[in-house]
Amino acid sequence: MALTDHIFPPGLANRWLRLRVTAQQAINKLLSGAGDRLFPKGLYARALIIIITPIVLLEGVVAFAFMERHWQSVTRRLSEATARDVAAVIDLYKGYKGKDDYASLRNLARDRLNLSFQILPKGTLPPTQPKPFFALLDRTLTNEVRKRIKGVPFWIDTVGNSRHVEIKVKLENNILRFVATRSQTYASNSHIFLIWMVVTSIILLTVAILFLRNQIRPILRLAEAADNFGKGRALPEDLTPRGALEVRKAAEAFIEMRERIMQHVEQRTAMLAGVSHDLRTILTRFKLELELLEQTPEILAMQQDVNEMQHMLEDYLAFAKGDGGEESRPVRLRNLLEQITEEACSQGMPVTFSQSRRRRELMVPVKSNAFKRAITNLIGNANRFATEIVIRASKTKKFVIIIVEDNGPGIPEAERENVFRPFYRLDISRNQASGNSGLGLAIARDIARSHGGNIELGESPMGGLQATIRLPL
Repeated sequence: MALTDHIFPPGLANRWLRLRVTAQQAINKLLSGAGDRLFPKGLYARALIIIITPIVLLEGVVAFAFMERHWQSVTRRLSEATARDVAAVIDLYKGYKGKDDYASLRNLARDRLNLSFQILPKGTLPPTQPKPFFALLDRTLTNEVRKRIKGVPFWIDTVGNSRHVEIKVKLENNILRFVATRSQTYASNSHIFLIWMVVTSIILLTVAILFLRNQIRPILRLAEAADNFGKGRALPEDLTPRGALEVRKAAEAFIEMRERIMQHVEQRTAMLAGVSHDLRTILTRFKLELELLEQTPEILAMQQDVNEMQHMLEDYLAFAKGDGGEESRPVRLRNLLEQITEEACSQGMPVTFSQSRRRRELMVPVKSNAFKRAITNLIGNANRFATEIVIRASKTKKFVIIIVEDNGPGIPEAERENVFRPFYRLDISRNQASGNSGLGLAIARDIARSHGGNIELGESPMGGLQATIRLPL
């Protein structure tokens, strides 16, 4: 038996391994979810990040190399020259013979070395000030002065006056005070590099943004055209293949696909129109022949069968034909639903319409004839089982919601999706006298989906069935 088996029993070891795997999976899921939330979802923003990130990294590397190499090297050279000049003036002061007049020495320091030189009485140096946060100049100048005037106390102020640097050196009898310009000891032109870097970055980003807008605009128009086509709306008139080669190919493929679909729909509509005309002619002739016969119970039953056959034929053709190539147009929703309600009431259906009052009339782009048929099918389906039917309309930020509910027995939850299948009926006996061909709900959902929406069934507060149509704005 292995030593690990003594330390960790097999069952405990397996549980520990499963715990580690589960924890690792949870961490990976959390990190991936955080990345999805933080990373933008739009192509435009992602492309900008792809372009901006290398620019920022490159400029960061260049700035670091400049600060580390060029800037520090120049600052060190300037500080070294200033420290050398200070040491030279101190040596001249120590060996100066005209003890009473140091004007010539001050003039020499001012004119030749660009240093302000003063001789102060004997005393103590000021206390050491806190080092600045960005202490490159202070550190470099201190090291260079210490090298040039070995063993002599000194004090440096690089913070007090932003344009000058002050150095005090303590000798036996006096304190020598030197004031130099900051540019004399420090590479002060670094801001030019930073400005140049920022300006070039802005120019590059501006060019990238303009270029990306022109490249992404055809993709957005193609997406808009595909969305409109899926919702049964008219396509933009200026939809032409533009942009990069791949985008042009996608646009051309979409246009060709749309033309093939439209051609297929037109051919199917023409074929169904011919079939409908021929069958209606035969049924009409059959009805006329039955009218000429004696109205016996058998003949009346045959007439009822012909009427039912004609009704079923209309349903089959309507389902196969779909919206018949009708174009979407903006329609006043209230007027359309009120018209549907009036027509249903004229046929003896107990329908009422309810909509919240709004300041602005809601305009919805729909295929009015097909949409009326979808609502009528829902009303007719409810009328067979209910004594009260209510139509409600409302609006959200993205959808228009139309509800048709009743007080009938409803539909079991397990059957609410099955009833949308073509020719599916809850009455298994398929009693033709019921007038139910099993296509009403299928036609209604097909019309709703052709508008980019859907129909869902649920339980109504009235106790019956609630059909909810959800159409995108």
